[in-house]
Amino acid sequence: MSNLPATTAEESQKTDHNCREQIMLLTKLPRVKSLSSCIELYQYQGFWYPLKILEALIPLQKHFQARSTDIFLCAPLKAGFTWLKALAFAIETRTTRFVDNDDSLAGTNPLLTKLPHDLVPFLEHLDLTNNIKSRDPQLPLLATHFPYTALPESVTSSGCKIIYICREPKDNFVSYWHFFKTILQNKMNSSSFENEFELFCQGKSSRGPYWDHVLAFWRASIEKPGTVLFLKYEELTTNTLFWVRKMAEFTGKPFSEEEEMEQVPQRIVELCSFENLSNLEVNKNGKIQSFRTTIEVDNSAFFRKGIIGDWKNHLTDEMKEAMDQITKQKLLGSNLVFGIPK
Repeated sequence: MSNLPATTAEESQKTDHNCREQIMLLTKLPRVKSLSSCIELYQYQGFWYPLKILEALIPLQKHFQARSTDIFLCAPLKAGFTWLKALAFAIETRTTRFVDNDDSLAGTNPLLTKLPHDLVPFLEHLDLTNNIKSRDPQLPLLATHFPYTALPESVTSSGCKIIYICREPKDNFVSYWHFFKTILQNKMNSSSFENEFELFCQGKSSRGPYWDHVLAFWRASIEKPGTVLFLKYEELTTNTLFWVRKMAEFTGKPFSEEEEMEQVPQRIVELCSFENLSNLEVNKNGKIQSFRTTIEVDNSAFFRKGIIGDWKNHLTDEMKEAMDQITKQKLLGSNLVFGIPK
């Protein structure tokens, strides 16, 4: 007979039962080998996930409780998320980081010494029993790559803010490819580039289908404009200052007249610029541990080029036409246009 207290024994049995249920569920899911067979993706609720991410998603959907004051940063993989995290962090913490009239960058800002991913935690990385309780109440930011329809119900019903960023699909794919090629230590060759392109177009990419991911947040931003702010990487690139002000207003912290006079919005743009962040020592030589693995990823992998239109250097005319046709079909009737509207 077990010497555990009754309540502990019951909790242990319940946990074991839930684990068995989860294992049974996973064995029945469709799966596909991705990224030169280095990663296996599982299809769950219409989207594709690596196993460890899916194992985190299922309990989060059931048990995570969002706070009405939370601000969720959301995006597909490789759509400008590192930049969005930096901007949002700088905006939210500006009262303690930009407190003087100095024209230089705030020398004590954590963004100068830490990767943005270390400053804004991922929802999928949270420990439901420990990390949630220890969250910094002064920093309402959380981030996730989960699709809108996969978010815990408390996130979409609590009234918390959601800021979403997406990118033109061809550029997104190229960035996605290069990122995983780097962290998988160049195990992917030219032939796997073509294979991965086909999988991406079929929707079989991590957190894909890409277009479904984007469209769900787009529709939510139309239905609930006060709750969901939809950003495009290309527009953020060409008019960063406007969107920094928009983000501050959206989250209930518009810049004051004094802050405008002190050029705080402009200083945030400068602090978070690709040129500045990519040249910081922490982002050139630092490392971050990959989620629930022993693999270390170079921080520099998150700062490749940061430009619009790099797909032209990688995709053939046939690839370009194929993806544009898929995009046209997927976005039909949505009024969403990728990139910068002409």
